[in-house]
Amino acid sequence: MYNPEILVRQIADLLEDKKAESVVVLDISRLTVLADYFVIASGRSELQVEALHNELHERLSKEGIHPRHLDQSKRWVVLDYGDIIVHIFHHEERSFYNLERLWADARQISSSAD
Repeated sequence: MYNPEILVRQIADLLEDKKAESVVVLDISRLTVLADYFVIASGRSELQVEALHNELHERLSKEGIHPRHLDQSKRWVVLDYGDIIVHIFHHEERSFYNLERLWADARQISSSAD
């Protein structure tokens, strides 16, 4: 069993280490029963979106952590880990969906500076 508060920071750090852009962690626990955290990150290309997803999946799988659900296209990936939902977008899709605006009442607990 994993600790969501620790895992969400590990996920954000991993994405930042792999050069994801604008990594943001939102605490949505008091706003919805969907999850406790959203991790939102951007890639500069379809290849980078795929590479970020592959690296995250590989690293967490080694720890025995697998998504309950995966939804993806070439330009975005959503991984549902129960307490944590990870969104990896091509930067254009991220602007279009603008999850930070939709969840503006969430507490931001981590972000990277670009």
